[in-house]
Amino acid sequence: MSRPQEDGVRSTVARHATLPTPSALGSLLRFLGIALGVLVVSAIAVASFIVFDVVNRVGDGAVTLEDAPDVDPPSLGAYPADKAFSILIVGTDECGEVSTSLFGKRCSEADGLQRNDVNLLVHVSAAPRNVTVVSLPRDLGIPVPECEREDGSTASAMRKASINAVYEHAGLSCVVKTVSDLADIPIEFAAKISFDGVMAVTDAIGGVEVCIAGDGIRDEHTGIDWPPGLRTVSGTEALQFIRTRHGVGDGSDLARISNQQQYMSRLAKKVLSEETLTDVPKVLRLASAIADNIVPSEQLKDPLRLAQLALALNDVPFSDFVFVQFPNLTDPDDDDKVVPDENAAAALWAAVKSGQPLQLTGDVATHDGVELVSPAPTPTPVPGSTATPAPRATLPPDISGQSVDQETCAVGQLN
Repeated sequence: MSRPQEDGVRSTVARHATLPTPSALGSLLRFLGIALGVLVVSAIAVASFIVFDVVNRVGDGAVTLEDAPDVDPPSLGAYPADKAFSILIVGTDECGEVSTSLFGKRCSEADGLQRNDVNLLVHVSAAPRNVTVVSLPRDLGIPVPECEREDGSTASAMRKASINAVYEHAGLSCVVKTVSDLADIPIEFAAKISFDGVMAVTDAIGGVEVCIAGDGIRDEHTGIDWPPGLRTVSGTEALQFIRTRHGVGDGSDLARISNQQQYMSRLAKKVLSEETLTDVPKVLRLASAIADNIVPSEQLKDPLRLAQLALALNDVPFSDFVFVQFPNLTDPDDDDKVVPDENAAAALWAAVKSGQPLQLTGDVATHDGVELVSPAPTPTPVPGSTATPAPRATLPPDISGQSVDQETCAVGQLN
């Protein structure tokens, strides 16, 4: 029989049982669990704030494109696989805080004028996707249509004007309309970025590794004095590299375009790499840099739309991601300017509109801006495979360019 409890005393544990005492390890684990929970909640809160902040900033100052083709509202998932699309990226020479410190005299002489010195038509085919980026020389003389300015006034048409004067003439929408007429290709989306924006985007991904051949690059106009070899550029150095003209090739703007294509190819490769896409903080920094430094068109301002377009590029092979320079000839009215090479341009636009990946047959550069150091790899046949390679649209040899799976190096022109 069990012993009765003593009066006034209640037993709460079984006889002979020992009360557990808190161990140092148990306390530590509980503390770590609480700390981890706090960190997770904090991380979610911070990420949510960043995403919300980016969503609110990306649409600031969005521009309506005149005569822009209709597109479906953005939705989850990639852009519809059966639809091609085009984006015009316009780089203006407007000076921000950082670029003013670098190019002070040039910025003051500009007196507030903004020229669209970089004009890139990015065309993405319907699935299976391929990407063509056409660089249009800033001194390219082409017809400019009548345009409606953002303030509602009308900008007159011009029989021939340098493309880099169009932004100052009538804004981003007019640049889009002019290029769309030139290519006879609808352009659904557009964005403008400045000098400072280029530096911010490059910084966000940790810089871009570029290649310098020969004896190096020296250019007193941009402050470059670099030895040959690989060099990771970011911030000011990134802007110096893409702006240098006197430092590469024959010192012309056309040589500079070839060097800019080296930079853009390496930038695209890094942005689309697993190293970047799996690095959440880096992706958020990149998104924030884009939100702060681009002026989008109305159809591009929705972050969901940006995600759609990014997903459409996700599986594009580097061999099908091609940069080309718009074919041109010396302007008979001005030796310092160029006009379209009509025959070669017709072949280029036909190839782009075909939806097929491009086959380059010309040099990687014009005016000795870069040299090829790593040709595109030859696909290795799969044993026993009878699959027919996808047809490609072959460009004439007088069109220069490179694919992302090729590597080029800047050819320095020592001054």
